[in-house]
Amino acid sequence: MSMSDKYPAESGRRRFVKGVVGGAALAGVGATGSVTVNTLTTAGGVGGGQTTAMTIAKVTGPAPRGLPQIPVRVTDEGYIEGIWPEVQTIEQNGVEIEVAQEQLGGRTYSGAWFQYCGVESQENVAPNFESDNLFRAETGQYEWQDDTYEGGDRIHVDDFQDYDSWGNGVGNDGVGKPAAVTWRSEDADSSLNATVIRSTRIEEAAQEDEWIEASTDQGFMAYLNVCTHFCCIPGYKQLEESSRYGVGDGTYCVCHQSGYDPFTLEQALFVARPRPED
Repeated sequence: MSMSDKYPAESGRRRFVKGVVGGAALAGVGATGSVTVNTLTTAGGVGGGQTTAMTIAKVTGPAPRGLPQIPVRVTDEGYIEGIWPEVQTIEQNGVEIEVAQEQLGGRTYSGAWFQYCGVESQENVAPNFESDNLFRAETGQYEWQDDTYEGGDRIHVDDFQDYDSWGNGVGNDGVGKPAAVTWRSEDADSSLNATVIRSTRIEEAAQEDEWIEASTDQGFMAYLNVCTHFCCIPGYKQLEESSRYGVGDGTYCVCHQSGYDPFTLEQALFVARPRPED
């Protein structure tokens, strides 16, 4: 599928668009959204502030922005791994702090992308948290996955060979094969919920865009699966109800009917919450 054939020309939307969405996103920072963080370091934490993240596009519902993308790669052994940015020490407002931040695909990829909805208080988004960064299977989300993995198993490229035809009765077949996973959650008190999808649409887009080429691998892409509205856990192709809201082939949050398109990436400007002090 080409980058332009999902939306009609008059809509102005394109697959994997590069625009910046902000506005309402800058008015709040997550679940409560009532306290705006306007400095990069505060007495109560470090590493917050205005952030531009790459997200899967929000296409319907009250969520202020899309879900933050997790860049991925396939290891030499065939396991799917989320890329964590390199740790740097920088000075902000006269204070030295550690941040996870690096240049990737012509953009700045930062651990601050995931600092919302209370996730910023979890140890697994601290820059120096030690993890192998491999995605591990969750159970109870997809029948194919429960037939293949136990909870906590590493997911492998060989188990996605039918990604160009897979279907589960929700939306269309052959759009993309998903896995519900956790990331950077081994030996952590709390899990980071994520979704991995392998799709021919991603493969095609990676041939035309520097960021997509750098942040995806062999048709695999991933995102943090925490709704930016009230922090519920959405589902990709999990509920028939999602088709009523135009996201039968997308990601749908049943709590308040926010919908996201994993095959349209866009920049989102928002205020990342600071992490608690060590």
